[in-house]
Amino acid sequence: MYLMIRATLLSIFILIFQESIFAETITGRVVKVYDGDTVTILDASNTQHRIRLQGIDAPERGQAYGKKSGKYLADAVASKHVTVDYEKLDRYKRIMGKVLRDGRDMNLRQLKAGLAWHYKKYQKEQSLDDRKLYAAAEIEARQAGRGLWQEPEPVPPLGMA
Repeated sequence: MYLMIRATLLSIFILIFQESIFAETITGRVVKVYDGDTVTILDASNTQHRIRLQGIDAPERGQAYGKKSGKYLADAVASKHVTVDYEKLDRYKRIMGKVLRDGRDMNLRQLKAGLAWHYKKYQKEQSLDDRKLYAAAEIEARQAGRGLWQEPEPVPPLGMA
């Protein structure tokens, strides 16, 4: 009986914390920057991985600040080696991750520059620390009027509304 209860509790624990248990890291060189929140990296085995920067949503290329957001990200990561910490794929099979260059969070960098929104719809998928940092970075960029926050009513991408 004791073993059965213990096995059941262990199963429940694994189900609740499975995302944390299966966290992964991938490294590679950024070979393409699509926009302000999506890149492709090439790993050591020459496999390409499409990465969607977790926790942010940048303007689309056709939107105000869309090209600027993509260029800002490209200036930081194009042809550079990065590390991506991730736990899941999105519905398009992209890796949803935090992109780090030299230990610095590129997702957070986009927010601080005012070139992305904190994607609050999915904030529960972030660590509590990242959630707080990203929210504060958006607020600070908004108050300082940086990037897209120069607009009186910046329009977020369709998926954010």
